[in-house]
Amino acid sequence: MNKGKFLLISLAAILMASCAKDNVDQSTPVAENAAISKKLINTSVEAEKGKLIIYVEDECAARLETAEVTRSGMTELDYLAEELGATSIKPVFNLKVNAERKRAMGMDRWFVVNFPEQVSLDAAAEKLAAIDYIEAVQFSTKVKRPTAMPVEVAPVAQTRADEYPFNDPGMYYQWHYINKGYVTLFPTSVAGEDINVEPAWKYTSGRPEIVVAVMDEGVCYTHEDLKDNMRANEAELNGVEGVDDDENGYVDDIYGYNFATNGRVSWGRDGDSGHGTHVAGTVAAVNNNGIGVVGVAGGSGSGDGVRIFSAQIFSGKQTAGYDATAQAAEYAADNGACILQCSWGFEPNAFSGDNMFIQGIAGVEYKAFQYFIETKNCDALDGGLVIFAAGNEGQPVAGYPGAYNDYIAVTAYAPDGLPAYYTCYDKGCNISAPGGEYYLVGASWAETGCVYSTLPNNTYGYMQGTSMACPHVSGIAALGLSYALDLGKTYTVDQFKSLILTSVNSFDEDRFADFKANPEGGTLNLASYRGKMGTGKIDAYRLFMGIRGVSCVPVSTTESNTIDFNAFIGDGKVSMKMLDYEISDETREALGITYDAAFGGKLALECTKPGAGTITVGLVAGGKNVGGGMVTGGMRIEKEFAIVARPGVKLDENGQPQIPGGWL
Repeated sequence: MNKGKFLLISLAAILMASCAKDNVDQSTPVAENAAISKKLINTSVEAEKGKLIIYVEDECAARLETAEVTRSGMTELDYLAEELGATSIKPVFNLKVNAERKRAMGMDRWFVVNFPEQVSLDAAAEKLAAIDYIEAVQFSTKVKRPTAMPVEVAPVAQTRADEYPFNDPGMYYQWHYINKGYVTLFPTSVAGEDINVEPAWKYTSGRPEIVVAVMDEGVCYTHEDLKDNMRANEAELNGVEGVDDDENGYVDDIYGYNFATNGRVSWGRDGDSGHGTHVAGTVAAVNNNGIGVVGVAGGSGSGDGVRIFSAQIFSGKQTAGYDATAQAAEYAADNGACILQCSWGFEPNAFSGDNMFIQGIAGVEYKAFQYFIETKNCDALDGGLVIFAAGNEGQPVAGYPGAYNDYIAVTAYAPDGLPAYYTCYDKGCNISAPGGEYYLVGASWAETGCVYSTLPNNTYGYMQGTSMACPHVSGIAALGLSYALDLGKTYTVDQFKSLILTSVNSFDEDRFADFKANPEGGTLNLASYRGKMGTGKIDAYRLFMGIRGVSCVPVSTTESNTIDFNAFIGDGKVSMKMLDYEISDETREALGITYDAAFGGKLALECTKPGAGTITVGLVAGGKNVGGGMVTGGMRIEKEFAIVARPGVKLDENGQPQIPGGWL
């Protein structure tokens, strides 16, 4: 994705004639001009013509909300509306739904003023800002659409169906889920450099109560591999075409809504790349249906995958402005989404920090995101998760909005487990996931190292970018919430974000001393990325174990392991003797265990395959032996541990696995 320029707001009624001033006096004192400038919370660079967003006093908002087109009854505003030739003044946000909550958050105070495109934006903004009861004026900058690499759409055939948990033929090419180290897909592929989702699928592969809104290009909801996991608006689906059957302010919003054109979800227009459909497939393509590809949370083929819908902000060559983007986020919250999947954003360094992003009073886009975060649409979570791509500019900073501290920003790595050549990193970046990477074969590009997913019109293909990394995190979050529902667990948004950001495997720091070829030319100095890719590489199984409350023990697939389980209990300094252990045949197979033995209260373990599984360990608490009969001793307890085997795990001087926590 290349992070693009964006901000958000929502449109819905009338917005034009409500707060204006006559001509701005050219002799206005400098102090007054400074006050006017302070109200302009962004600039007109790349802004939509013929549109401005205003934030008004509370009392003014009530009058504007019931105004007739451009007539508010407020002299200054009505006069200016006439001078500008304004055609409407409308509320940004949809007050037909959850009006009380929105008013409490001040969302009813945002309006869009529309006027002829030939009118100077800067002049109009200054005149609006001169009105006392208008507290802020925002230019509606157009969202910058993410870039997409060329895609390959030829049908593929899986030759190793028995090696995979689902029967989807394209799964062989989805190394990002199960990386077997096939050099035919990527010359330097490393087994285990994936999201470790296969062992998580044994617990759940998704639940339809979890809904993900895809804010992107339109999702092809007729796709053979997506249609069964689309969340349908039943009132509109069974209603009359061209009618707002559910009276939510949007006509024919069956599988979402197109906020770029103010109409039905679309794809395949001149300028569309399939980006939104590709992202949606990673989150929730239908699993085990014998066709196409697999989604992270796509279910088991029994109608149990998570649900998705389209909050479309890119359509053909048309992109949404701040107001429409804000409306898309609001719509996602109002229509049941608990995860907002956003593979787009501003370019790095567009903002100097969080305060500049929210613009003091706060831009309309920020307000919409906060509304989403504070909306509870899942019984396992008290609000919503906002997940962004970090950006593809290769800069040591994430682009906003993802860089903002309330949202998760995702960096990208390649099949070799190293940072992708394009990924942003360092400041504002929270976690890493597979984004894929092209490589050169002679003079041509090879695509199989990129992310393989759905494309419009029942096709499939490859893309690369933090755009592709982001939906892996969204899909894993959706899986985790599905599992939390299974277990009856509940979390705050902050608690669950913490679980996600600590459910990681470390990057192999030894490899960050080298250089890596950039397929577009030159080399990457990997030392620049050391400790700067977020907390680590997201691991679905670790998230599940965190939800269960089971400690994860990292082990190496390239060295012998000596495990002292005391290191994974309490503060890691307890004194409990290991009595015995039990490893299931399933775990032995998953880890490729060739040797295991207990000695000196520790477990010697040799694993040959990346994987995960559980082990039950018998321990004695309160002495070296179990009490009973004529013997005074300790209490026998049993504790379950999760073993996670990866090639990059390092051992300390005692042969003990070092706990990978990634980089905080």
